[in-house]
Amino acid sequence: MPEARPSDAAYLDLLARRAPAEAYDEPLARARESGAPPEELTALDSGKQLALRIRAELEGRRRREAELTALIETVHDLAGLRDLDDVLRAIVQRARSLLGTEVAYMTLTDHERGDTYMRVTEGSVSARFQQLRLGMGEGLGGLVAQTARPYVTDDYPADARFRHTGPIDTAVGEEGLIAILGVPLLLGGRDVIGVLYAADRRARVFEREQIALLGSFAAHAAVAIDTARLLSETRDAIDELESANETMQRASDVHDRLTELVLRGGDVTDVAAAVSEVLAGRVEFTEPAAASALPAVERSRSAGYAMRDGGTWVTAVSAGGELLGALVLHGHPVLDPVDQRTFERAAMVTSLLLLARRSAGEAEQRVRGELLDDLLDSTSHDPRLLRDRAARLHADLDAPHVLLSARLEGHAEGHAGGFGGGLPGGDSGNQRGDSGNHAGAEKEESLGRQRLWAAASHLAATRRGLAAARDGGIVLLLPLPDGGSPSRTAREIASELGHSAGAPVTVGASAAVSAPAEQSGAVAASYPEARRCVDALRLLGRSGEGAAAEDFGFIGMLLTDSRDVGSFVRRTLGPVLDYDARRGTDLVATMDAYFACGMSPARAKDELHVHVNTVAQRLERVARLLGDDWQSPERALETQLALRLHRLAGAVGG
Repeated sequence: MPEARPSDAAYLDLLARRAPAEAYDEPLARARESGAPPEELTALDSGKQLALRIRAELEGRRRREAELTALIETVHDLAGLRDLDDVLRAIVQRARSLLGTEVAYMTLTDHERGDTYMRVTEGSVSARFQQLRLGMGEGLGGLVAQTARPYVTDDYPADARFRHTGPIDTAVGEEGLIAILGVPLLLGGRDVIGVLYAADRRARVFEREQIALLGSFAAHAAVAIDTARLLSETRDAIDELESANETMQRASDVHDRLTELVLRGGDVTDVAAAVSEVLAGRVEFTEPAAASALPAVERSRSAGYAMRDGGTWVTAVSAGGELLGALVLHGHPVLDPVDQRTFERAAMVTSLLLLARRSAGEAEQRVRGELLDDLLDSTSHDPRLLRDRAARLHADLDAPHVLLSARLEGHAEGHAGGFGGGLPGGDSGNQRGDSGNHAGAEKEESLGRQRLWAAASHLAATRRGLAAARDGGIVLLLPLPDGGSPSRTAREIASELGHSAGAPVTVGASAAVSAPAEQSGAVAASYPEARRCVDALRLLGRSGEGAAAEDFGFIGMLLTDSRDVGSFVRRTLGPVLDYDARRGTDLVATMDAYFACGMSPARAKDELHVHVNTVAQRLERVARLLGDDWQSPERALETQLALRLHRLAGAVGG
């Protein structure tokens, strides 16, 4: 092993102390001053050169280590930023720091205009420079953006490799830049989203390691920019890695929640509630009729994407070309792409739920229809089997029910009148027009019947009843509400069905069926009565209304099979009969005499052997009890019939 020389120790000490380069001249200078022999001076000079090379290698390694550490720290810092502007500023600041330049800046690519524009600067003092735009191939930056390759110059104003333009040279001149290094911000190895620059206001040679360092940084920065850009629309941009993980987790959670809703048979309100929570807004489902009136819904339906409509977002819920409704998101003027896809996915899930509900509803309605058909077609049933079948439909056939017959108005009858007369055979043009009108009328009638059936099915399901199509109309068997009556139920159902069908619907009600499961054949026996009530309403010009036999006065007795005389008398004369019973008066006898004398008080007084004023007072009392119109032709006829039936009942009873 060669013996160590004193000069070696001196240089090792300098290396250990990381002394500046000029310090390495001191051992040789001291040797010269002390009159060292030439061979020692030669050895010292040789040792100096070796030590400087070692120093340069160590410094290079330390610099690369520091640069790599700074690069890692920079990437880590970028990962913690949540806003696109913060990310861009951090990139430019770090680029300036990494390369130790006076100025750093970034241009981004504008694909629509086909050029690049200044986005962020650090160390810049020129307003013109900060607003600069570079066409593809123009200047150093335009060439980098066009070729996707890094370019460097130690003297840009004098460098003829670049296409100089007036605006660019003026801006660079105002900024005073001389040495410029530009590297592309690449995505996927091809898509140049911008250029990152480091520059000095003096001549400078950028070393190969520095170019590679800025290029590596630009690669990480491009990913950070892309991630931040996607999330910046909601001002919730986060770091690249955490952002990707959180976004994936969030999308996965939403997917799991929506899948769970489908599997457990949730409804549109559940979807709206789940998406409202995820998007931190209010989501509501709009039915098809209201949705079709929103212009944004049609745009969304055509494009297949959610559409912004003022301060709301709208996405169509459709399947097979049919509009099933729409989801409307309130409180989110801006949606990022992830949230927009979540909103659109919710619309897809909603359509699946609606189709599933429709299929289930159709299947359930078939079962409801079959059960009601059996009740209408047969007079003998096993109560136990009826209860079991009804229980599966959540219906209780041991409770009081009312049978309703419903007919759609305003379509077939009106159309028959319009087209029944025909036209002369020679007018073929009018015939063609008539044919077209008739086709349109038939289509409208068909739609009306479909809406009527859908509304009736919905009523049956929500009211735990049954519905079936029969004899060109709809038959409903619905529970009778506590305190309700067949008459009131018929009016309510006529109004609801008419509103849903978009045309008048006439509804006739039977008398109450106390327990359909126990009363074998009661439902079948009630159907003719309900139909007769519908026919009576039509004949009396009351189409589009709802009524039961009790609403027709004495005519109602003809509509029922029971011929309930007592109920008719009570409905017509009840208040007067009760008054006589309480007060010991005889208003009924006064009414009998009044009608028997041709409704003449003067003649009735002789029949009753009282003063005419007494007759008038008694008739005023009757008017207060029965109403001022009790003497109208229609009510007078019913009243006289009720009086006669009351007398007959009394005679038979006596």
